[in-house]
Formats: sequence, structure tokens, C-alpha cells
Amino acid sequence: MTIEERISKMTLDEKASYLVGKDYWKTKEYKDVELPSFMMCDGPNGLRKQEGKGDHLGINESIKTVCYPTASMLAASFDPELARELGEHLGDECQREHVSMLLGPGINMKRSPICGRNFEYYSEDPYLAGTMAVGYIRGLQSRHVAACPKHFAGNNQETQRMSGSSYIDERTLHEIYLAAFEKVVKEADPKSIMCAYNMLNGTYCSENKELLTDLLRDKWGFKGFVVTDWGASKDAVKGVEAGVDLIMPGISNDSAEYIADAVRSGKLDERLVDEACARIMRTMFWSRDGQPKDVKPSDDTTRESDYSFARKVAENSAILLKNEAHTLPLGKDEKIAFIGAFAEKPRYQGSGSSHINSAKVTGALACARAEGRNVIFAEGYDLSEDPEKDEVLLKEAAALAKKVDKVVIFAGLPNKYESEGYDRRSMAMPENQNRLIREIASVNPNTVVVLHNGSAVEMPWADDVAAVLEMMLAGDACGEAAVHLLYGDVNPSGKLAESYPMKLSDNPSYLDFGLENHDPHYGEGIFIGYRYYDKKEMDVRYPFGHGLSYTTFGYSDLAVDKVDIRDTDTITVSLQVTNTGDISGKEVVQLYVGEKNSKVARPVKELRAFRKIFLEPGETKKVQFTLGKRDFAYYEPALHDFYAETGDYFIMAGSSSRDIRLTADVHLEATEEIPVRYTINTSIGKILSTKKGREVFGPILQALTGGAAAAEEENKKENGSEAEAGKTEELDTDVLGETEEGAQYRQMLEMPLSSMVSLAGMPRSTVVDIVRKLNS
Repeated sequence: MTIEERISKMTLDEKASYLVGKDYWKTKEYKDVELPSFMMCDGPNGLRKQEGKGDHLGINESIKTVCYPTASMLAASFDPELARELGEHLGDECQREHVSMLLGPGINMKRSPICGRNFEYYSEDPYLAGTMAVGYIRGLQSRHVAACPKHFAGNNQETQRMSGSSYIDERTLHEIYLAAFEKVVKEADPKSIMCAYNMLNGTYCSENKELLTDLLRDKWGFKGFVVTDWGASKDAVKGVEAGVDLIMPGISNDSAEYIADAVRSGKLDERLVDEACARIMRTMFWSRDGQPKDVKPSDDTTRESDYSFARKVAENSAILLKNEAHTLPLGKDEKIAFIGAFAEKPRYQGSGSSHINSAKVTGALACARAEGRNVIFAEGYDLSEDPEKDEVLLKEAAALAKKVDKVVIFAGLPNKYESEGYDRRSMAMPENQNRLIREIASVNPNTVVVLHNGSAVEMPWADDVAAVLEMMLAGDACGEAAVHLLYGDVNPSGKLAESYPMKLSDNPSYLDFGLENHDPHYGEGIFIGYRYYDKKEMDVRYPFGHGLSYTTFGYSDLAVDKVDIRDTDTITVSLQVTNTGDISGKEVVQLYVGEKNSKVARPVKELRAFRKIFLEPGETKKVQFTLGKRDFAYYEPALHDFYAETGDYFIMAGSSSRDIRLTADVHLEATEEIPVRYTINTSIGKILSTKKGREVFGPILQALTGGAAAAEEENKKENGSEAEAGKTEELDTDVLGETEEGAQYRQMLEMPLSSMVSLAGMPRSTVVDIVRKLNS
């Protein structure tokens, strides 16, 4: 029986009811039309399957599974192939537990470092987030388990997430906050997408036709179904009209009755109900038909294999932020003090709907002892932050630190500091931990800090310690991975997927983020993360893309196959990377693009490609990238699309956003112009920025500004450009320099065309005629 035949045999009430879940995790089934139910579960870094009472906040217990590193750590691997492998492992686990759809990955941008859910999101950079998500989705769906990227869109804070409105201008929305979603739709074909709780520019995402139909389906070509976040549906009829297919959870039938009544009254077209049913069914049958039958449930063997892979992800994602005087790796014969409660019981995952009921978790202290390391331990701080207890623990730790070769302090954010449902109030770690680190560093200069945190933290002690290893939230195998990294069994290779500012107030969203009874207005525009810090030339604690290694890498021979291109061309960029140290290691080669003199506000540089490579000591590899129009483009609201303007561009290869090793120049010519509707109040400069404007108004202006025109003509001749002399081109104010004449000329360019009437004596009829010719 085809999907269409099933729908034709269902009553209106059955079809309307099918658009609302059966319970917290399942769709309804209809045996008369051979329509089974299918199950969906959280979460992106481990399967959270509830067999008893369900909820969407991680409150009630779920089955025992494996917790992998969270998205914030996975992104630091800069390895989409590793993300694909993670998707495969999760897909296999879903198959064993008869789960058809996994709710994730989370690909919202990290607008602020204190968003309570940042540990579930990849990055502040849309290209990195989208690329990692593509790998993850391809891996998961290769097992015929549907992915569900979330939360679409503009969901970047937990404060008022269910009722607030994110106000984002068109360019910023497409360039930053929609770009990762666009990438996964076009490159990974996700079978579902989850719409967010919040409003976007005043309209709830669950009722936003421009978002869910016009953009997602009609422009991007999305073929899957849209499910609401749990409880995000406000008006079910408006939702179906906008493009929502499945309303979750399904603990009430009110929405189904509302939809059916709207069809009967003529308020809602039944065709939309049928289309929504068909989209859900297509994904359900795709999943069921592709999964193997009678798969055995998870057992100790499969969980151990998944645990080993979780360790691999953590080892390939941890970031060595600092390593003075080769303090790390630790020597196998050195006497080491492990200090901190997290050494025994690490913080390895976030709280909320992604919380996993782990079958096995390892702490660094137990792992080090099991491997025969010469390690002694002190608790160091109290997780409940009891002042009296902290004093005792601090004294014990300081006394211990004086007796050892090196100290490793395990610190970070306790569970209560970051979670789904609320935002952090600061970037600060608990003060008892900060004090401990300062005190220990003062008595032992060989102090290493290992951090367990879901997102960026302030580090007032960063200059006092010898080394910092960022473990983030590393999953079940975090302790074992940390020991392997600390002792050099594994060479760190992670890179920061988000900037670590010096302090929270440095962040561009600081004045507008997480305020009660206030809708966020994204006034910083496209300038989030490193885009902002670079433009402001602002110091950061650690920049985007930063991460050290126990070896070193040399970059050389950057080359582009074309230096003059059109926006329809692609170019090949290549360079050589050499391991110049004495141990093997992995390096993430990052490629950034920036425009020299853009006519619109643009970042200094933007990540456009990256590649993670493995090199033996002394080995050299050639790394090659292909860039196209989108890599040089910004989003132009006048076109409602991306546009690469004519100009000179830098191509930059480096080891981080602040460690650029090689640079090449290319010139790009645009094959189209931005459409302009001219009026008498269009500025003269705007008119002259277009070919049509120069053709129509250029000769008139040259007649009115003979001095400026003559200066430019003479400049062209002096620079050997006589062939260009006399052509009607955009006049270059730089020719005149910082002179009175130049200032007057620049002021003229800012004037509206209508000023020619009062300031130049031009008849108004002539101005009107110029506008008519410009628009013809």
C-alpha cells in the first residue's frame, strides 16, 4: 500500500491526529492502513531512551547507554570524518534499541559564551558548525536513523526561550544564524528539522511560513518533515499552514481536534494536512525499511566498543591551550599530584534533555593509578563551595603540591553552572577553584590545569600556570582520555571552536544577552565571535582555532591556480605542511578569506575551509582546497541572496584565526550588479558605485567637478593607465588624499542627487530626467 493510498483511506480526524504525537516519544499507529508508530529520542551525544514515564528535560531516568563528548568538544576536533563515525555509532545504538529518529545535532550559533546550552552546540562559526553537522548526519542516516537538526532558528539563549523573540536583520540571519542549517539541508539531506520555541522577528518559529516553507522547502529544497520542539506549538492550525508537520509531545488531543475543525470550517486546506501526513510517513518508512530486523539489544560488548570510540573522540578533540617550557607531557617517572574533585568524579556531560544515563564513567585518578602512574591525590575544593571545608582542603592541597615534581589541577564548571533551561550569569568558574589554582601555582611553578566545562570560562590565573588542557565535556571516557593526553600517549590535536575572551563584557552581545522580559536585538549583526574580536583588534585569552601540540608544524608554498577570477569561477588553493618536531601529530590547517576594501561592513577574515592531517616527524604533505563564489560572498538583502562583489581578496592559511602563516591575493570580478531603484534622494556616491550610474551621471559630474576629474585623469596617466583615461569610471576619492579639495569631494559623494538643485543650480527637471534614465 502506498503512502497516498494510506492517506486516502484515513478519515480527517485520523489524519489530523497523526500530526500530533502519541506520547512523549512516539507517533500514532493505524493498523487499518498498515501504518506503524515510530520512536524518536534525545540526544546528540548519546541515546536517551526513556522506557517509563517520559519527559523532555532529562528528569526521569533513561536506559543505560554510552555518553560521547558533547558537540562543543566534538567541534574542537575539526574532523568531520570523526563526526561521521560518531553518527554511525549512534545509529547502530538506535537500531539496537528500535529508535527511528535521534533529536540532533544542535547547530545554533554561540552568540554569547554564557548560553546555558552551548555545550550542545558546535561553534560560533557557521561554516565549522555546518561542516561538522554534515558529517554527523551522514553517519547517522547511513544507518537509516533520521537526524533532526535543531533548533530552527535564532535560538541562541535559554532565557525566555519559549516566549521571547529574536530580532535579527536579514543579512545577519542568513550569513550567521541560518548558514549551518542551509549547509546541512543541501549537503546531508536530513530527514527532519526541529523548529525552535522562540519567535523570530515577532513570529513564532512554529508558525513562520517564511522560515518553514518559503525558505526551508522552496528555496533550500528540504524534503523531510518539520517537528516542533517539545511544547513549541502555540497554534496548531497556524503551524500546519506555515509548514509544521508533527507536533510534539502528544499528551493531549486538543491540537488534533483543532486542526480537524479548522478543515471542516474551511479555515485550513485539507491538502496541507495530507502533505504533512505524507512527509512524516516517508521518513518513517525510510527508517523502518532500511534498518535490519531482529537486532540484538545493547550488551557489555557493544557498550565497551562504543566506550572505546568515545575515548577516541575525546582524545582527538581535547585542546592544549598552553604549554610553557614543555611542562607536558608528564614524565612517567615524575611524582605527580592530582588535585581537584573532578579528578575522582569528572564533569563529563551537560544537564537537560541531552543527559545520558551512563553505563560506565572513568575518572582520571582511577585511570592513572590503574596504569601504574606515580600519582598522589588531594580533593582541593568542595563542589558545594562550603567556605570552612574549602579552607581545610586548600591547606592540604598546598602542602601536597610542595612535595611533588608537578601538579595537575582538575577544575571547571559544576553541573549547576550550565544547563538547558537557564543561562549562566557570568563566565567565572567557582571562586574556590580559582583561589586553589592561584595558591598551588604560587608553591609549585609546574602547575597544569585540566578544565571540564561546556563552554568558555574566564581564566584569571592563566598567566600563573605552566599548562592548560581543555577537556570540555568529554563523555564517559574523559578520565582515561585525559591521562593519555597528559602523559603523551596521545598528542593533543584539538582546536578551539569558539573564542575565549578575557572577560564576559568583551563579548559583543554583552549588553543585550539573557535579559528577563526583554527580547534580544542582535545589534552586533554579523560580528560575533572572532569576527568581532578581529575587527575590534581586541585581545582575547585564546582565539578561535587555537590549539597546541607536542610537536611543531611548518607551513610553506601557498599557491593559487588563478589570481584573477570571476564570481562564476572556482580556484584551487594549495600549500605544504611539514611536521618540524620529533614526534608524530595532527594539525588542523585553516583557510580564511577576507576582502581588502569592501564597500559593506565585513569581517577581517572568515573561515572558509579546513583540513586535519596526520604527519610523522619530518613528513611533508600537500594540502589542497577549492574555493568558489560563496567563499568570497556576503549576503546582500537587495538580492535576497549571497553576492561576491568586485574587489581584491586575501586568502590566508594558518594554525588559528590569530596565527596566520601564509597569505595570497586574488582579484574577483562580479558578473552581476546589485539592483538599485534610484530616487532623487539617492546619494551621488551610491549612483557612481554602479555601472549604470557612471554611464548616465558620470559625464555630468565630471563637467561639474573638473578639478577632481582632472586629478584622477592625471593619476591614471602617471601610473601607465592611459588606456583607462577618459573612461567614465567611479571616481576615486583616494586620488585627492587628505586635502581640502578631497574632503569637499567626499562630502559631495554623500549628498543626495536632489542637492544638485540648490547647490549646483541644476534644474529640478534635469534631476528628475536623470533619475528616469537611471531607472530605465
